[in-house]
Amino acid sequence: MSWLSNDDSTSKLKETLGFDPSSIQLPTSANSGISGLNISHPLYGLDKGIEYLDLDDEKLSTVQGSQGIIPSRGWSDDLCYGTGSVYLLGLGFGGAMGLIDGLSSINRNYSGKLKLNTILNSITKRGPHWGNNAGVLAMTYNLINSSLDSYRGKHDSMGSVVSGALTGAIFKSSKGVKPMVIASGLTAGAAGLWCGVKKQILE
Repeated sequence: MSWLSNDDSTSKLKETLGFDPSSIQLPTSANSGISGLNISHPLYGLDKGIEYLDLDDEKLSTVQGSQGIIPSRGWSDDLCYGTGSVYLLGLGFGGAMGLIDGLSSINRNYSGKLKLNTILNSITKRGPHWGNNAGVLAMTYNLINSSLDSYRGKHDSMGSVVSGALTGAIFKSSKGVKPMVIASGLTAGAAGLWCGVKKQILE
């Protein structure tokens, strides 16, 4: 009756694994190695070596003074890094402001769900507003700054400050002359401050 138990164990093992273990083809000799494996085996073909996909890395930006905190290949990298990071900063700052406003506007008689809803509404109102405005400013600044760098053939603090001033003026161009001047001064000052911080970090 031992042959019955062997058949039962084999069938159970086959059902568990999903295939018949006895059908696996191993190398016929010790010298055959991996090359002797069946073509369906996961290790088949490894004796030929591993093929690598060689990609030539794009060169970093060669514009004079363009080396920043993060290695950049040109204006597209600056646009992505700058816009994304400034957007996230604006989103976080706006969310924090919304949290403060939401907490200050809660009535003691509100239920728990109503309090939570009030806070979330305030956060989602302020956060995206600040984030979108900051992202637009960063995108405009990077486009203007990259254009000036390409035209002048170098990147320096003066170009960044001028780009900041133009960005602020364009951003508030629909509000009148006075808001344009104020925004231009603020963004130029922010650009100058960033240049100073970057210079200290790099040096």
